[in-house]
Amino acid sequence: MDLLVQKFGGSSLATPQKVLSAARRAIGEFEAGRSVVVVVSAQGDYTDRLITMARQIHPEPNPREMDTLMAVGEQMSIALMAIAIHSLGHGAVSLTGAQAGIRTDNVSSKARIRTIDTSRLRRELEREQIVIVAGFQGVDVDDNITTLGRGGSDTTAVALAAALGAERCDIYTDVEGVYTADPRLVPQARWIPVIDYDELLELASLGARVMHSRAVELAKRYGVPFRVRPSFSESEGTLVTDLSGEMEQVDVRGAALETEEAKVTIRHVPDRPGVAATIFSEIAAASINVDMIVQNVSEQNRADVSFTVMQRDLPRAVQVAGRLADELNAAGVDVNEEIAKVSIVGTGMRSHAGVAERMFRALADQKINILMISTSEIKVSCVIEAPAGERALRAVHNAFELEKNDTDTKDDNE
Repeated sequence: MDLLVQKFGGSSLATPQKVLSAARRAIGEFEAGRSVVVVVSAQGDYTDRLITMARQIHPEPNPREMDTLMAVGEQMSIALMAIAIHSLGHGAVSLTGAQAGIRTDNVSSKARIRTIDTSRLRRELEREQIVIVAGFQGVDVDDNITTLGRGGSDTTAVALAAALGAERCDIYTDVEGVYTADPRLVPQARWIPVIDYDELLELASLGARVMHSRAVELAKRYGVPFRVRPSFSESEGTLVTDLSGEMEQVDVRGAALETEEAKVTIRHVPDRPGVAATIFSEIAAASINVDMIVQNVSEQNRADVSFTVMQRDLPRAVQVAGRLADELNAAGVDVNEEIAKVSIVGTGMRSHAGVAERMFRALADQKINILMISTSEIKVSCVIEAPAGERALRAVHNAFELEKNDTDTKDDNE
């Protein structure tokens, strides 16, 4: 029997009516002869409300207890979904991450899945149950509840699809699929019917909210094609798969804006071998992910080292940077939270010259100053002042004519 994994995000489960609608989708696939595993997120903004409640008690709550708290939302959702399926006359069983066999490392709020014991899942599927699994969570070696980070239910769904050998994985959300940019910020943004793993991975990591980047990483590693589909219609959405070698004619496929980063600068650090290694090994030891890094030209054997982190990691990053500044006899630490990052992405950029210059020109024409630059084979990112973020996104989207179909762009290029 074919196996399908479906994932429903919080907006798709925000009301009892939406829970019932999601339940009907799962039942429809079951009645079509498939085994069905459903992964759910917390309803609506429930996780944000839990975080707010905790921070009203303490501004920096204990990480272990925060994981225990934040896992509550998904456990509510699995029970409601199972109740909905029961009410519609079908069998279902709800499982927490632990009951579904999901084992993680012990990094609170950013745990990574290590193994999945699928024996319980397979037993329930053999009993012809629709299995409802709490996304975003697992347990570590000591059976502590862990969470996978924001958007972690996507990762749960893809990981289960890989572990179970699923035929399909459908990620249901509140948009038609993947767009060339956030349509709320760029009205001309175009729906993309098929996109490469690498392109979506970059878009997800650069600020696009449609998918969790770690979920895309897993899908690529294990060869799990999946669809990003709307929960409000029968549209097939966007297919995410391996398109390497097929995108040569398309230089840029999408643009993204990240507004939740901050820049940290350690001023006047000694400019000698090993200092950068010391700084970023300490940052990594604190489980802080660094995005861009810039070191300015040395003057009098001193240099400024700047790096960007997510704002949620900023308090810890500043604490570590301050300690390092003291240890290295640096001049101090500066923080800029008023930044944004605009990026362009496309696998075809590998074989197209002049892409970066075209982006820089688009920003210059809007009189937008670039603070930092990062490039790879398939993306260019620029850190700018936050107030210019949405204007910058629209400017680069227009510069690359992303509102056109890929075939239109190809014809223009020819």
